[in-house]
Amino acid sequence: QVQLVESGGGLVQAGESLRLSCAGSGRTLSRYAMGWFRQTPGKEREFVAAISWSGNTYYADSVKGRFTISRDNAKNKNTVYLQMNSLKPEDTAVYYCAAHNPGGNYAYTREREYDYWGQGTQVTVSS
Repeated sequence: QVQLVESGGGLVQAGESLRLSCAGSGRTLSRYAMGWFRQTPGKEREFVAAISWSGNTYYADSVKGRFTISRDNAKNKNTVYLQMNSLKPEDTAVYYCAAHNPGGNYAYTREREYDYWGQGTQVTVSS
């Protein structure tokens, strides 16, 4: 069983940066594909970024060039990050990280492809 805990959310002004972290426990995440999704009230959860176990990445068009997903598979880290630069008010959402069970070497983009989810962290960008 994998447990995921997000951190690093907060309130920032437009143009500023935040780095979200997703710490895993229960299993080593090195062979899991990982993803970040976000959700605003009344809307469905949407894909933000994903990284395969080998480091291949994929981004939603809305964040490409501004967000970077990365992973640290060292035993004492077991963490996935989302560096968010040039934040915009429309980036305001609850951000969730997710893990896909070990399998293909892909950066999965669909919510239903993920097996484990964190509880989310709020990101608010003021204009």
